Amino acid sequence: MYQGKRILGLITARGGSKGIPRKNLVHVGGKPLIGWTIEAARNSELLDRIVLSTDDEEIAAVAHDFGCEVPFMRSPELAADASGSTEVVLDCLQRLPGYDYLVLLQPTSPLRVVADIDGAIRACLDGQAPACVSVCDVEESPFWMYTLEPNGSLKSILANHYTRRQELPPVYVLNGAVYVVDTHWFATNRGFLGEGTVAYVMPRNRSLDIDTPADLQIFRQLLDANG
Repeated sequence: MYQGKRILGLITARGGSKGIPRKNLVHVGGKPLIGWTIEAARNSELLDRIVLSTDDEEIAAVAHDFGCEVPFMRSPELAADASGSTEVVLDCLQRLPGYDYLVLLQPTSPLRVVADIDGAIRACLDGQAPACVSVCDVEESPFWMYTLEPNGSLKSILANHYTRRQELPPVYVLNGAVYVVDTHWFATNRGFLGEGTVAYVMPRNRSLDIDTPADLQIFRQLLDANG
């Protein structure tokens, strides 16, 4: 609990994954991928409860072994390739009412640490914002990006008045690691982004989002490099 608000941590992990089969259960660094997120969440000082939403019995069993509650199983309709996180979050809030804020944590961001979780929660509540999303800076600025016209000519994506890299304004991208939201606002807004959403800035080296085998290999290399 923080500032008298009840805060629910929600970890989402469906069984089907095409890029990396059984991705959430792949062992990296001595534990399944989902274990990294559960351990970070359990170290939070601000989360009142941590639950898993999954359609997969094996994932549910592994999460339970790591100390995460699995109070319900997700319906197959909410675990399809086209299913979005909005419906999954709304389903959780309907099943588990009474929380003021929800924190969505995806297992595909294993390098996120407890300081990021609690930092995003504090940024949201201290700033009296309806939502907070984690971001990181980008290596390549969109001010120097172009589309190609049918005749092959370049067209700037954004109006560019900058001639030197040092003049470029900071630009950030969602990194998928932490999403914090007022539950009532989410039910109306049906998403985490909207007027008043604030950012929690994470370093790029903790912003890896695992979607492909190449991402998984990068994660393994980072763990090996850090011993």
